[in-house]
Amino acid sequence: PTLPRARAAGRVPGDLLRVPEFREGRELSSRIEYRAPDAACNPYLAFAALLAAGLEGIEREYPLPPTRDAIDEASMETAPTLPGSLYEALEEAENSELLRRCLGDHVFESLLTSKRIEWERYRSHITDYELQQYLPTL
Repeated sequence: PTLPRARAAGRVPGDLLRVPEFREGRELSSRIEYRAPDAACNPYLAFAALLAAGLEGIEREYPLPPTRDAIDEASMETAPTLPGSLYEALEEAENSELLRRCLGDHVFESLLTSKRIEWERYRSHITDYELQQYLPTL
């Protein structure tokens, strides 16, 4: 998912959040699906951040954005997107007081330091695409 949008039911691949339809007699199978975390994320930190964000939203009574069903495709094109890279995610995280409070200063700073190192390693890596695209022209 790249767009922060929700859907009440259905299976649309780009939806960030999905709340499957409630079924009579299957109350214990009710759930919410959050589809943004990377498979390589630390699930404990991700879950802690999700809980902290949800609780803050409840406590401060943040308004819910419209569901995907309630907005047209033209609005979807201009909707804000999630960070497209680790670098963009780091920029967002660095400015998040919620994330700092949730993780505590030590874990927050350690996480940012670790991910900055990871980004630099990734950024300095020469890909197969670059070799195939640019090496023949040298």
